[in-house]
Amino acid sequence: MKITVDISLYPLTENFIPIIKDFIEKLKSYDELTVATNKLSTQISGEYSYLMNVLNIEVKGIFEEVRSVLVMKFLSGDKLID
Repeated sequence: MKITVDISLYPLTENFIPIIKDFIEKLKSYDELTVATNKLSTQISGEYSYLMNVLNIEVKGIFEEVRSVLVMKFLSGDKLID
């Protein structure tokens, strides 16, 4: 089953732009995911289990790096292609 996750990351630090860019680049490094960005959020699409495993790894990593707020919306299906 494919899903799409819309993510907005808000690092609670003054120098937040490099942290956000690094987070997006890490997500893009996973070949089995489709990643699209806009000015407000990042959309990630892929197989449910794989995407959830990636989020488990990368969200833990960002929370260990910097205090942050992370907003995620989950949609069933591949909304980047539909």
